[in-house]
Amino acid sequence: MLKGKNAVVTGSTSGIGLAIARALAAEGANVVINGFGDAAAIEKERAGLEHDFKVRAYYVGADLSKGPETRAFVEDAVKELGGIDILVNNAGIQHTDLIEDFPVERWDAIIALNLSAVFHGTAAALPHMKKQGWGRIINIASAHGLVASSFKCAYVAAKHGVVGLTKVTALENAGNGVTCNAICPGWVRTPLVEKQIQAMAKEKGIDVEAAAKEMLFEKQPSLQFVTPEQLGGAAVFLASDAAAQMTGTTMSLDGGWTAR
Repeated sequence: MLKGKNAVVTGSTSGIGLAIARALAAEGANVVINGFGDAAAIEKERAGLEHDFKVRAYYVGADLSKGPETRAFVEDAVKELGGIDILVNNAGIQHTDLIEDFPVERWDAIIALNLSAVFHGTAAALPHMKKQGWGRIINIASAHGLVASSFKCAYVAAKHGVVGLTKVTALENAGNGVTCNAICPGWVRTPLVEKQIQAMAKEKGIDVEAAAKEMLFEKQPSLQFVTPEQLGGAAVFLASDAAAQMTGTTMSLDGGWTAR
């Protein structure tokens, strides 16, 4: 479906981002991955993409919390691939605390990576996409881009911002072949969520699996975690011709979280 397309996926050395990169590669897209982690593990994933799907795969290291570095990262990815057709803005971090106790440096870090990096990456990719008359920008927002939870002021603010930026990007590019949509996952058992589960288990004196079930019961009516592979499938759909007239929307994969 995506043979010959070039995709850039941020925060993609593990978890959701890697699953999306693999899903796009499985449909024939060349990919650039990005993120932090063990160099040998990252190279294993990069080589696996090429081996498993017979596409070109590159790793470009960059600190996306810095605007100029984010823009340079997109340009480096374009040089490696020879162009950019699909940009998936996925990189993100989390911290939980009351507003009055929220460390300023954590607020700044979350806004920089979860929101500002989406702006800078989009701004760098758009000229290339507009020139060729085709592009897909897919922002990984969150159920927290649509509704709020306590103790997550920076994350909720950033993800609401991503949803708003998605709509503006869609409006500014309507009719020129470039679409922009946001995927809003509920609970996905990523390392970020695993830390929250473990913190809940410790706070309540229960085991980790009991804490996971309690977390799901509180928010996600399906009582099942969304899988990274399901999010990869959603990204493939948004990149496909079937979604050519789908722009400025939020696609919820949240087990009914935001239906309440």
